[in-house]
Amino acid sequence: MPPVTRRQVLAGAAGFAGALAIPSLAPTAAHAAAPAGFPTYQYLGQPLPANLAYNPTGELIFPCIRGMYDKISGARGRYYLYYAPHDAPGGICLAYGNSLSGPFTEYPANPIISRTWSPHYSVSHVSSPHVVWNASTRQFFMYYHGENTTTRLAISSDGINFTYYGTVLTTAMVPGTSEATYARVFEHRIAALGNKYVMVFMGLKSGRRIFWGWSNDGKSWQFDPNPLVSPAADGQTDLSGPHLLYRNNTTYVVYHGSSGDMFLTEVGNNFDKEIHLGVFHAALSGAPDNNRSAAPSFGTDGGVQYMFYEAGQRSGTKIAVARAV
Repeated sequence: MPPVTRRQVLAGAAGFAGALAIPSLAPTAAHAAAPAGFPTYQYLGQPLPANLAYNPTGELIFPCIRGMYDKISGARGRYYLYYAPHDAPGGICLAYGNSLSGPFTEYPANPIISRTWSPHYSVSHVSSPHVVWNASTRQFFMYYHGENTTTRLAISSDGINFTYYGTVLTTAMVPGTSEATYARVFEHRIAALGNKYVMVFMGLKSGRRIFWGWSNDGKSWQFDPNPLVSPAADGQTDLSGPHLLYRNNTTYVVYHGSSGDMFLTEVGNNFDKEIHLGVFHAALSGAPDNNRSAAPSFGTDGGVQYMFYEAGQRSGTKIAVARAV
């Protein structure tokens, strides 16, 4: 196991077009068991149609799968899958389906959020959508970036039509960073902070690291200036695409490493640990991963766990889905 470090960051704070071709689900060397009792995930297929109406750059990144069946009436499917191209012009996109094993249908009016939203902003691209259900207001909060220095928030009652709220994170809020992006937000309380939500994101500060912040309403945020997870203990140079996971009565962050695999670190329920546990999910050497898997999003359907993720080398990435075995 790589070296274990403990950090005191709180010091002083008292879830397919058509049927999928499904490979054998027997575990392989490329999918060794994950640490900390997490399941092994094995590639199942690609959830999106092969010929999308909107795919301006030929690369799709950052899936976010969300169940709609228990939140709103009149949804287009039980599940909404948000995703985006990364390179300009980007654009936040939506697909929908009734099962995490497919099929998914492309929303006909993509993108649902574009790089120009007058009078609020005009940027080269918008990307990396992450949607949170705010039960108290019965609204969907979408966090996304554009440019890479800025994370934005838009709010919706139906998960499709959004109203712009504003900027929630910039590099100026985390001193010394030149990127602050790929944010995901989770409901997670830390008693000493009096918060309701936490955000994990990639910050570029002497290399790309995982940073975090906290908020009571999902709109106004405070951020730790120090990295939550750094790459050296994983033998990596850069980290990105973090996601929180809960198991064993504690909290973990799973994230992409520069080698192409996903890694797991326990941060604890108070975000005061940094215990590196090694490879969470190894990228396939062949298609679609081609030695790179990133930006996971997780869901459960009929008691079966699924992981949607970004597969492939940059400029040719696809959205893939794996199933727990």
